Amino acid sequence: MTGERGLSVLLKHMKPELQPGTFVFCTIAANERIPAGLNPLLTFREQEGTTLVILRDEAQAAGLSYAFASRLITLTVHSALDAVGFLAAITARLAESGISANAVSAFHHDHLFVPTNRADDAMMLLQEMSVRRMG
Repeated sequence: MTGERGLSVLLKHMKPELQPGTFVFCTIAANERIPAGLNPLLTFREQEGTTLVILRDEAQAAGLSYAFASRLITLTVHSALDAVGFLAAITARLAESGISANAVSAFHHDHLFVPTNRADDAMMLLQEMSVRRMG
């Protein structure tokens, strides 16, 4: 199935969903193995180390230090990996309201990690963006 590329269609059909749980960002040394028992939602290897995005409860249980307690919002429209402007439009709108967002594009969907205390605000803004496109 091919993902959608049209910006107006993506915005109209993004249908944001707030996922359960609080996620955090941790880092381990680049040559270190992921600790047993952790189930990272996301891993990303950088020169400085490996980033793990995991549930806060998992980080605490493993004794890992972490940053950016966040909620995960999934934009459920199947976006093409080469779609132009979708995340730019969304993150710009969130930025106008002072909401930071760490965006991740996966094969089927785009995902936003937003501060836990702004998740409801972010959901409202995203839903408004989608509704405006429907009218």
